[in-house]
Amino acid sequence: MKREKYPKEEKWNVQDLYKNDKDFLASLEKFNQTIENYAKYENHILDNANSLYELLNFDNECSKTLEQLYVYAHLQNDSDTTNTKYQEYYGLATKAYEKYSVASSYVVPEIIKGSKELVEKYLKENPKLKEYERVLLHLFKYQKYVLSDKEEKLLAKISSAMATPDEVFSALTDADLKFGKIKDEKGNLVELNEKTYSILNKSDNRKVRINAFTKLFNTYGKFNNTYAYLLASLVKNDNNIAKLRGYDSALHQSLYASDIPVQVYDNLIKEVRENIEPLSKYWLIKQKALGVDKLHLYDTYAPIVKNITRKYSIKEAEDLIMETLSVLGSTYTNDLKQAFRDHWIDFCPNEGKRNGAYCTAVYNAHPYVLLSYNESLENVSTLIHELGHAMHYYYAMKNQKYQDYGYSIFVAEVASQVNQILLSKHLINKTKKREEKKYLIDDLISDFKATIYRQTMFAEFEKEIHELEAKGTILTHEVMENLYYKLNKDYFGKNIVVDKFIKYEWERIPHFYTSFYVYQYATAYAAAIKIAMDILNKKSGAVEKYLAFLSLGATKDPIASLKVAGVDMLDGTVLTEAFAYFKDLVEELDKLYQEGEVDG
Repeated sequence: MKREKYPKEEKWNVQDLYKNDKDFLASLEKFNQTIENYAKYENHILDNANSLYELLNFDNECSKTLEQLYVYAHLQNDSDTTNTKYQEYYGLATKAYEKYSVASSYVVPEIIKGSKELVEKYLKENPKLKEYERVLLHLFKYQKYVLSDKEEKLLAKISSAMATPDEVFSALTDADLKFGKIKDEKGNLVELNEKTYSILNKSDNRKVRINAFTKLFNTYGKFNNTYAYLLASLVKNDNNIAKLRGYDSALHQSLYASDIPVQVYDNLIKEVRENIEPLSKYWLIKQKALGVDKLHLYDTYAPIVKNITRKYSIKEAEDLIMETLSVLGSTYTNDLKQAFRDHWIDFCPNEGKRNGAYCTAVYNAHPYVLLSYNESLENVSTLIHELGHAMHYYYAMKNQKYQDYGYSIFVAEVASQVNQILLSKHLINKTKKREEKKYLIDDLISDFKATIYRQTMFAEFEKEIHELEAKGTILTHEVMENLYYKLNKDYFGKNIVVDKFIKYEWERIPHFYTSFYVYQYATAYAAAIKIAMDILNKKSGAVEKYLAFLSLGATKDPIASLKVAGVDMLDGTVLTEAFAYFKDLVEELDKLYQEGEVDG
């Protein structure tokens, strides 16, 4: 339906950012004037401790305002990507970000041109600078990768142009691309798109799954030149910037920002490739459960137990989430109630809405969650996942200053995955019905498969295309299709038919436009398994350690942050324990089938 037909209660409250568009435009105009004042600080930042403090405060206030402006325009645009007014607002906010980047581009190079010793001296001279100590000292980490003032300004000016592949991908995929109609299991013609596909590929009717799979990927295949150009452009940008700055690779540049050794990325791929066997065993269980001669990729999302299709209203989803997360204590659940009460969440699956789900936040307001809610258990899981992000933001905002609340991407997926695991375990332990237990264990196995195996496959694809481009290979659609198809064979090929149309799947993955992000889903899931199981097993201090972790923001590096939660990511046993956990789930499911089909 059109967005205006959905009730207000199902939409996020953007008025917490600006009461109306007029206020947004007024704030934008004022911001564009204010950032001109950056010029007066240039070449004077390190004159003395007070001038440094003044600049940092000014920059902080500009950043807060820009965050508010950008997120308002971003939310409005994502709510309905066909609305030209908010397309314009998003463009204006992006331009404001570009102006800010150019105006402030001298700040980091100028501070670094001084010396760490000078900054430390100023920290002692002006006690007020203490709140910026982490930020200031962290800057010197990048000293050898910062370019000249002129070069930094040039890069800032072209930053918005380098974001074009992502913006075009979103416009093409979310607004312009049409997949046509197919019949659902009831014989009704339904519009095929990314939202409906996530339902149709779980249909009990295999013909519906085949038609949805074939039609969706065949449509993407017709645009393979366009998608190849977009992704290849992004990869080229990544490699060029990394080379200009002197990093070993684009991967090195991405991980360096989060203090993560490249070995962590490579070891993840190695460990997952060495543990394909449990997944292959699961395919055999699924093949038997679905009653098919050969299991195909289009069968992998179909539930192994039929007729367990309970729908959850928004209120029922809220109640289930609160019940699940009660293990984290009343303070946590009382804080979480704000998300529903104060409309942090946009539920309605309206026409033109951005695909997928995410959580973002504004320090001067609160977190925001987007999803297209269809009342399925999967959507409840998506919701509790995004609310994990929201509470991570909320506690970081509540306990840290603006400059310290933005936690590392490496730890960003931990809280969300902890929530999903707690939900699945809660439902499994709650039911006494064998068939429902099978369904729920299969759902948890599917989460592991999607998060560890699938995201690691994505991570290897990203690594490979960046390395190929760096070596001079032209990333045509054929190059990417062949690579992607081979990786699917490597990760999923045993005991399953890897259908040819899967070679187009890379075209629909939005996370590829945030380079080297997806591997963190897998590493975070491994960490989340340990945290969640410690909480469920009532390990002493587990909840307290976890809540302390959520409150850290950026005050510790990601490895040290996870140690606060009781997880050592440099310990090789984390992934080993994660695969042991997965093997136990597969064995438990297999045992349920061996015991028979009748509910106890």
